[in-house]
Amino acid sequence: MITVDEFAQEAKQWLAENKHLAPRDYGAICPPDMVNEGLAWQKHLYASGKAGIHWPVEFGGQGLTAAHQAQWLYECALVGVPGVFNMVGLVLTGGAVQKFGTPEQQTKHLNATLQAEHVWCQLFSEPGAGSDLASLSASAVRDGDEWVVNGQKVWNTSAQYADLGMLVVRTNWDRPKHHGISYFVLPMQQSGVEVRPIHQMNYHSSFNEVFLTDARVPAENLVGDTDDGWRIARTTLAYERTFNTLRRPNFRGDENALGRTLREAKEEAERHFTTYVWYPQRAGRPDLAVERARDFGVASDLVVRQAITRLYSFSKASEWTSMRAQAARALGRAAGPEGSLGKLAASEVARMSNKVHTLISGTQGVLKDGDNPLDAVIAEVLVSTSAQSIAGGTDEIQRNIIGEKILGLSREPEAKSDK
Repeated sequence: MITVDEFAQEAKQWLAENKHLAPRDYGAICPPDMVNEGLAWQKHLYASGKAGIHWPVEFGGQGLTAAHQAQWLYECALVGVPGVFNMVGLVLTGGAVQKFGTPEQQTKHLNATLQAEHVWCQLFSEPGAGSDLASLSASAVRDGDEWVVNGQKVWNTSAQYADLGMLVVRTNWDRPKHHGISYFVLPMQQSGVEVRPIHQMNYHSSFNEVFLTDARVPAENLVGDTDDGWRIARTTLAYERTFNTLRRPNFRGDENALGRTLREAKEEAERHFTTYVWYPQRAGRPDLAVERARDFGVASDLVVRQAITRLYSFSKASEWTSMRAQAARALGRAAGPEGSLGKLAASEVARMSNKVHTLISGTQGVLKDGDNPLDAVIAEVLVSTSAQSIAGGTDEIQRNIIGEKILGLSREPEAKSDK
């Protein structure tokens, strides 16, 4: 197998020759207004052997490791191009179907996902079931060779252009809530599925509401066993949390003028960190704090300096925690509590960043169209960071996982299973 260093050199050369074909770097999930460009880029990646780096060859991948995949995303970030069309398909769907899908489901969906013939969204959260996902009320009833689905989902990224959705619904009301849930592949393009974009205060419509009214799902689209979907959903969420990493710091200026300490920090960052792959402003953009302080003439203010020092120290600890999760994946280990630790730390970094940027910018921080080019970025940071503590599992859920899996605390009481 090619080494990660050898792969990195190969990726650099390929990207230098092909980056002119790529859209701008939109992160991990293509925004609605760039779908055509994103699809074309994903098809080009597949045709060039740059899709599914860590997927098995039999599923259309390259048969390499998670470390190779992380390196690919990093190399793409360096030149400002997206490493994948939709991370929901690459990480969440890919992981779940490879682990729990039938051979027929794997044949039908995995290779097609890498070729961008199947585009996915995640249909988990509901208005009354977010952190406590097992309290979901959307349901499916068997009707011959199909299941009939009714209910509502929310916070569904890319649902407005997805072909398929990873759906969890209740299929048995007589069993304890964690044991009556099933996991399906839902065809999105049907009359029983209505998608409504949510207009967000950060000027985007990244998320959607999805209304299911007698939507139909073929029986063969059940993933795993009936009423065993909770186990698959938990694994899917663990994939998401483990993959979240912080944005790589951006060290501006001439390489020779940085000084030894900053130069070494830059080298370390370039070895280990990829662009924050979900929503950069949601992470808080701690990398902009020093530059912003200089722009506002407060870099020598002792209170500001202390706040930035705390932020950078905690941010570094968070990055190292994320590295542990990435290392575990590279070694082939199952997703563990490292993902929850990293997710919780990332939420704290986002909150600290919000406070630091507010301290530095004051009321100008809310100006989207200010004179400073960074004003729009900071304005989006201030209204986006709260999402970091919610999406992918709330901070409270992460604390529960850490308490049980790391500290050995007793689990929350739940009804006895009828098994």
